[in-house]
Amino acid sequence: MKGKDNRPSASCRYLIIMFTPVVSLRSLQVDVQQGQVVTFISDVHLGFGDRKRDIAREDRLLTVLRSCAETSAHLFIVGDLFDLWFDYGTVIPKDHIRTLALLKELREGGLPITYLIGNHDFGHYRYFKEDLGIEIETGDIDATIAGKHVYICHGDGKAQNDVGYLILRSVLRNPLAQWLYRWVHPDWGMKLAARTSHGSRGHTSAKEYGPHDGLQAFAHDRIEEGYEIVIMGHRHKAAVEKYRNGLYVNLGHWLGNGATYGVLSPNDGFTLIEVPPTPSH
Repeated sequence: MKGKDNRPSASCRYLIIMFTPVVSLRSLQVDVQQGQVVTFISDVHLGFGDRKRDIAREDRLLTVLRSCAETSAHLFIVGDLFDLWFDYGTVIPKDHIRTLALLKELREGGLPITYLIGNHDFGHYRYFKEDLGIEIETGDIDATIAGKHVYICHGDGKAQNDVGYLILRSVLRNPLAQWLYRWVHPDWGMKLAARTSHGSRGHTSAKEYGPHDGLQAFAHDRIEEGYEIVIMGHRHKAAVEKYRNGLYVNLGHWLGNGATYGVLSPNDGFTLIEVPPTPSH
């Protein structure tokens, strides 16, 4: 007589995973040659606001990406590159072709690019992997960079009191839900997804994290585990803070007049850099 199988079903396992702060953790070794840096960008939110300001934001981004071709050993996109991204089998959002073309050029030039999804650009399907040669990471990264032990994640769902978002994430990232959504006409689907994106920003902006920053607390826990640097985005609050023997970094955001990104150098450590407006703007 066969014993009863007490293992949770596939759908239950999915829910268990999605309700944890760390969905998955992949190890990555990054080699950095003398004179090179590793570049980290997050929360650019291409597509946010009116088109004129969005073009100016993209101009800034293109300047940084072009510099990566000369200086970077690896580029990490740490979530929310786009304010909204959802690609279908044959359709992608149309407004940021310059960025997509330059990312393709960087990959063809040999630059490794790691893209961690955020809470706005989780709707990736095949385009980035098949057409641009960029793997999409749905979880976090445990990286060794120039001998440094580095934890990299977007940051959504990391605060201990953010159960509401974990519920939303479990629905929006469900593979079946996304498969069904792709049957909706792209014009209608993108409008509906835009409403979800705006709601996500409202949740993040209005979220009361309590007396302590939940992302900072998550980073401190990782440092206590032995990580030397923890790099995150999501909070839209740039920070480079020492904690015990480690460093907590938040990459900030590109909304409004501000724009920041980070570089990690074997010789100079981590630096947060402010991007000036392009001359035409």
